[in-house]
Amino acid sequence: MTPATPPLAHSSFIKAEALRLGFCACGIAKPAPISAARARLRRDHIARGLHASMHYLERNEDLRRDPRRLMPSVQALVCVALNYTPAHHVRGIADYALGHDYHDVVKDKLRHLAAAIYGTPQDARGHFRVFTDSAPVDERYWARRAGLGFIGRHHQLIVPGVGSGVFLGELFIDRPATTYDAPCHRHCGTCRRCIDACPTGAIAPDGFHAARCLSYLTIECRDNALPPQAAARMNGTFYGCDRCRRACPHNAHSPATTEPLLQPSPDLAAMTDDDWRHLTPERYNQLFGSSAISRAPYPQLMRNIHAALGDPTEK
Repeated sequence: MTPATPPLAHSSFIKAEALRLGFCACGIAKPAPISAARARLRRDHIARGLHASMHYLERNEDLRRDPRRLMPSVQALVCVALNYTPAHHVRGIADYALGHDYHDVVKDKLRHLAAAIYGTPQDARGHFRVFTDSAPVDERYWARRAGLGFIGRHHQLIVPGVGSGVFLGELFIDRPATTYDAPCHRHCGTCRRCIDACPTGAIAPDGFHAARCLSYLTIECRDNALPPQAAARMNGTFYGCDRCRRACPHNAHSPATTEPLLQPSPDLAAMTDDDWRHLTPERYNQLFGSSAISRAPYPQLMRNIHAALGDPTEK
């Protein structure tokens, strides 16, 4: 018997529902292997060690190169962006980490989107998968393929009219879409403001050097001490670094997020330099129990705080 043809997923409905759920952009790509050029770029990046100690990027490359290996029944990749640009910055912390853990926020919205596509959560069960920075998916590549935006010179996805302060997510569904989107072919042109703004030279003509990046050093690097040359350039920021993003002209007029879960708590917004210096493990748990900042364990965060605030190194 010939297998039954799955019903179509209506692209216009998917996009309207994604916007209703709070996403700022949505596009749909047809599953296929990533391009040969993209595969070479990824292979070269790893071979040259530009990923520093993030060895998880070396694993499951076969899955990254073909999303159908993650879900053999996939017929459409629904790619979304969620704006996280805050109305007010919090000194010391990168904008993306001010609210609840974005993994939970984005995945919850994607599950609601899947339920809307299939009718009910029960009908959707077993027919979809959701991802956001949590699986071997080449997110920026697929976001560009789905027409959401383009990859800037700072290696972040830029959504026209919104900027690069966005979380990316993917909903894999086993229904073909009525239409698929064309890739975005815009680019940065001759602009190099992000390169000039990077305090450590991480954004270089030959690629992105993670080991130089303050975001990598303050979040991923588990060494007991930060490199002195990096610590001297932290400028008070102890978790992440937004300087390349804030320098980008596409972010000059980014709208502030309206998602309640991405807003900083009053307690977090009220923290002073002295509060940070005397942060206790108990206070750390209170502030960051549901935050992406918990990725940096307490001792590591205190290492960062003292380095960023110029405190003398303990002997």
